[in-house]
Amino acid sequence: MARRKLVAPGLMGEFDAAADVVTGGLMSRAVEPTAGEHHGVGHGACANCGTALIGSHCHACGQAAHVHRTLGAIGHDLLHGVFHFEGKIWHTLPMLATKPGELTRRYIAGERAKFVSPIALFLFSVFLMFAIVANLPGWHFGGDEWLKPGLTGGMAQAREKLVEQRRAADKAVVTLSNEIKAERADAEPDAAKIAKLQKRLAETIDSRAGLKQAEAILPAATPGDDGLPTVKAAPGSPGGSWVEQKWQHVKENPKLTLYKIKTSAYKFSWALIPLSLPFLWLLFPFRRDVGLYDHAIFATYSLTFMSLLVIVLAVLGAVGVPSWLIVLAAIGIPPFHMYRQLKGAYGLGRLGALWRLAWLLFFVTIVTTLFTLLLLYLGAAD
Repeated sequence: MARRKLVAPGLMGEFDAAADVVTGGLMSRAVEPTAGEHHGVGHGACANCGTALIGSHCHACGQAAHVHRTLGAIGHDLLHGVFHFEGKIWHTLPMLATKPGELTRRYIAGERAKFVSPIALFLFSVFLMFAIVANLPGWHFGGDEWLKPGLTGGMAQAREKLVEQRRAADKAVVTLSNEIKAERADAEPDAAKIAKLQKRLAETIDSRAGLKQAEAILPAATPGDDGLPTVKAAPGSPGGSWVEQKWQHVKENPKLTLYKIKTSAYKFSWALIPLSLPFLWLLFPFRRDVGLYDHAIFATYSLTFMSLLVIVLAVLGAVGVPSWLIVLAAIGIPPFHMYRQLKGAYGLGRLGALWRLAWLLFFVTIVTTLFTLLLLYLGAAD
């Protein structure tokens, strides 16, 4: 007797999304557990170290003076960690959107109590992005169809279609040529019909020439037994090359591979920060007043804004905003925000910010490529 499912399949995605939001809030909470909150004045001794209390926190160990011991306090901490992990978040988000350069500069200069920690806000925004976007329509990218056996996809599939069309054009050329010969051999040839056939023949020959050129450009695939391209083993390698083994693992476990890529994307999203540092340093190689810490704060706030922007655009797309407007915003807002942040954070003029923006956009493609390769490696790993 088959066991009944207690949870509907559609609910699992909602549960995962809620779990991601909770995880992001609690992780952000762990980074700055008490910033921006108000606590009552404590009396007596600290429950943790025994030091006499003179305020809302112990001046020796930092623990809050008032400690809850009720079941309701656990729920309060959970909700507080998700929805109010920073009382000062409303001071930070407007500046992140409208004055990112000033926010970055002031935080680096030491104004820490007024703003959310960059890493705390980054962690929460990334988890929130994956939780929301993954459950919106139109953001599933076809699941694991691109890994299923029998689908050649990409250039190999396009080349196969070109070959079929070219062969059909070859047959049409032969057929039209024979019809023209037969008409000319007739006792009373029809000049109009011959002219029409010649025109069709010339068009077919031109079309066939274009198909041959396109066919020569696209490489031919070497299909395996399952219809997917086969990665050849290195000469003298009895067990196959490392790449071949990983590709075989991907073909045998397509859903597992896709799941690993998705989970690794937010688990290792922090890797974008160290990957960005060398390229940001290249923009200011001779600035002694700018260090790697400054670049890290810049990158973290910038990545946070981009994550929040993805959330906003995804939600707008889901509620029916025209796609052309979404695309226009996705293309125009990021470079404008980078320009404002560069100009304000590093005290640059317009020209200095503009040429650095051009290089920064180029560096973004490199960092994105490196991060994508990292995800593909983690997805293919055993």
